[in-house]
Amino acid sequence: MVNPIDILLNPKPTTPETIPLEASAPSVETLSRQMLPAAIADFVYDVSDRSQCPPEYVAVAAIIALGSVVGGKYALRPKQSDHWEILPNLWGALIGPPSAMKSPALKEALKPLVKLEKSLTSAVATEQQDRKLLSHLKAIEYKKKQKEAEALYEQGQHEDALDLLKNHQLEEHDISPPRLIVNDTTVEKLGELLNENPNGLLLARDELHGFLARLAREENQSERAFYLECFDGNGRFSYDRIGRGTIVIEHCILSVVGGIQPSKIANLCHLALSGKADDGLIQRMQLSVWPDKQPQKSWLDRSPDLGALERYEQVIHRLHGRERRPEGPIILRFAPDAQVLFMEWWESLQGDIDNDEFHPVVQSHFGKYPKTIGALALIFQLCTGMETQVEMAAMEMALAWASFLRSHALRLYSAFDSANLENAKRLLKRHDKLPVLFTVRDVRRKGWAGLKDNADINAALDCLVDHHYLLEIPQPPGTYGGRPTIQYRWSPALSANGKTSP
Repeated sequence: MVNPIDILLNPKPTTPETIPLEASAPSVETLSRQMLPAAIADFVYDVSDRSQCPPEYVAVAAIIALGSVVGGKYALRPKQSDHWEILPNLWGALIGPPSAMKSPALKEALKPLVKLEKSLTSAVATEQQDRKLLSHLKAIEYKKKQKEAEALYEQGQHEDALDLLKNHQLEEHDISPPRLIVNDTTVEKLGELLNENPNGLLLARDELHGFLARLAREENQSERAFYLECFDGNGRFSYDRIGRGTIVIEHCILSVVGGIQPSKIANLCHLALSGKADDGLIQRMQLSVWPDKQPQKSWLDRSPDLGALERYEQVIHRLHGRERRPEGPIILRFAPDAQVLFMEWWESLQGDIDNDEFHPVVQSHFGKYPKTIGALALIFQLCTGMETQVEMAAMEMALAWASFLRSHALRLYSAFDSANLENAKRLLKRHDKLPVLFTVRDVRRKGWAGLKDNADINAALDCLVDHHYLLEIPQPPGTYGGRPTIQYRWSPALSANGKTSP
């Protein structure tokens, strides 16, 4: 460390130059057509080309949509003898600035699902109308039978009267339209919807931050526990409310997808990595992608590839049309060569999971990859229409995603460092609001956004020291002892070069 006394006495020769406060996010792998089933690849790249958005956004939204339609109909058992099951419901986030075209990508990928849900609702409405007319006719018939039953009763034939009414009871004919997607719901209502739609639902949010931030709050921990249970897809959950009574959700199957800005997800990563909210929520966002900034957009006006859209829609309709068995999902296992490949990958994955160079939160994220890669392999296989076993081609495609997603996960968790960098920038811009010599306590008293917690303040100060904007001046313990404190002073290089911002 540079001696602060030397710097004050001889600022020019010994003061190091400030280093710009610039983030250096880890590089990420890009998507390729070979990583997608033929049934959806053309659609993904057609939307990406026309919208001039990263194909990663369209691919992730489409894959999660397909997994949500499969829901509890099919499951993969990755081991030949063990009963470990993987359902294909997945969670993911499209990470990028507001101009990254996340919303158009999400909208196009989910449009066939929205269209399907509307047609199902319309069909139910027609059926409901027919049922009401039938109910009206049955009510007329029931009145006739009531009179007959009264006559029998008056004649002393009580059991015959009772049997007559039992055989012509009026039944409720209201049916709820099936749901595929939810956007904003209370946890209680979501529980009811899951009971009405036991194959599962897709929670789609144009902006995920509101949903994730709500779950991060201390008062919503019971909601958070419910959503965490929905990740695996094979859990059961019950809750008791005075108004609603006891509700038991037998099949907690939920897929999640939406967009989020880097600064917003950085805060959530900060909560996890700092231990303030480390129960695995952020790690469950397994299909989170944060692609590089796209080249400058140019004007493009062409017709959509309707053939590609039709092939994508056909897969969705085919998978939706499969009946969900009351006794449980149809089980697929790996073909022998795919089984060997998955086993070898699983064993190599343990190196990342046990690697102490990674933060425990990152290790936990990698620990959920078997579910993710298994789900992807199952989805890719079902896209082919061959539904007996997971073949080698689907397994190889899924493993290409393993490497791809790993690079994006490392960029995701680097957002923690980015958050410290942003806080350092905020502090630097307000450098003239602090005393010449100041402490962590002086910064905390200001109540500035992002700089209200000692851990956040210390991280920002350490960043400014590392980039030579600040000097640390250790102070000895006071007369009555106690721990030594550290005071900070802005580097003379800051004023000498006229630098007041990064």
